[in-house]
Amino acid sequence: MGKRGSRRKSAESLGTNDDDSVSSSSADMSKLTLASGTEAVQQDSSLDSWLEALFEKRGSTREKALSLIIEAFTKNLQHQFVENNFDTLLHRYLHSIKRGSAKEICLAARAIGLLAMTTNEDKAHELLEESLCPLSEALKSGSETSKISHIIECLAVITFISDNDGEESEGVMQIIWEFICQKTGSKSKLSPAVITTAISSWSFILSNANGCCLNSKNWQEAVSHFSTLLEKDDRSVRNAAGEALAILFETGCPKIKKDSADAIQQLERKILYQVEDLSIEAGGRGSNKEDLGSQRNLFRDLLKFLRDGSCPETSMKIGGDLLNTDTWSESIQLNLLKHFLGERFSKHMQENELLRSQFKFTLMKKHMSSGEKKLQKSQFASSHKKMTRALKKERKWSQAELS
Repeated sequence: MGKRGSRRKSAESLGTNDDDSVSSSSADMSKLTLASGTEAVQQDSSLDSWLEALFEKRGSTREKALSLIIEAFTKNLQHQFVENNFDTLLHRYLHSIKRGSAKEICLAARAIGLLAMTTNEDKAHELLEESLCPLSEALKSGSETSKISHIIECLAVITFISDNDGEESEGVMQIIWEFICQKTGSKSKLSPAVITTAISSWSFILSNANGCCLNSKNWQEAVSHFSTLLEKDDRSVRNAAGEALAILFETGCPKIKKDSADAIQQLERKILYQVEDLSIEAGGRGSNKEDLGSQRNLFRDLLKFLRDGSCPETSMKIGGDLLNTDTWSESIQLNLLKHFLGERFSKHMQENELLRSQFKFTLMKKHMSSGEKKLQKSQFASSHKKMTRALKKERKWSQAELS
């Protein structure tokens, strides 16, 4: 009776109108104060009540509870709550994936990604194993753009966080590849938004797998398909395909067979011309100048990389540090996680040890002297040059063996 009563209270506090939307819960969230001391205790109590609400039969109640949990997990790292409730949280999220509306599935997918980021390494791997099948099945039902995009991005995040040995990465990439190639069996055509999300997520996983997920045949197939996507009308698809090509060329082609060498060289030359054209594309009437500028910058960087192996460098503030990237892999990882976590990315990078451990980024102290910064940048450049030389030498060896 007590538990049923508490669930009823949860439902009443969250509202029971099926027409309520997630946007209405945002008003509730804005009233919440997530702070320390007494307010932190109140937050724990609220999380308990929202978790209870996930057992409710009414879908709108579960949706609102998921929204509030997501907001809490995004604003602060809920380590203690996850440690005490990991199994229950995961099982309720998966129940929403299996039985919920499209909106509830979107929310549950995001919640699963945040849960993977908040737990320990062993639990994260358990989450990946238990979530793969339900998420894959959910992708097969319905064609809602938002639902598919949220699930694909969730798969990418939990694989990135949890699959340290690379055992699951290849399978997840294959699932996502079917959406990139539109081989899902669905009669309806996938939207550019879904294809863009699929490409970015596929690249994100590959960036952490060190190329071990692709043999020479798959590598060539991927390069060829992304070359085709560079000719699509949608700019977001072209940009995502460009980044995918960057990570493919950065990881390098596995040992190629003699009968494939000429075809790959021809493909590389074709891509070089495509990239050059996109780096100087003129905007037509009605073109968005900002989007066009982003495309030009991306493909200029890619063109330079294809010609001399130099990668674009970026830097962003993380608390009192600067987070520097100097490879395409790091840039792709940074962009997707910034998109997933939004404005709270910096907080998670400062405080989330599991997330930080996944990055191969170097944090440069802001109070370093100019000489120390110059030395560290020199070390970055030297390390990258060694990697580039090694990749070129490996390619020469492969070509020598084929001749």
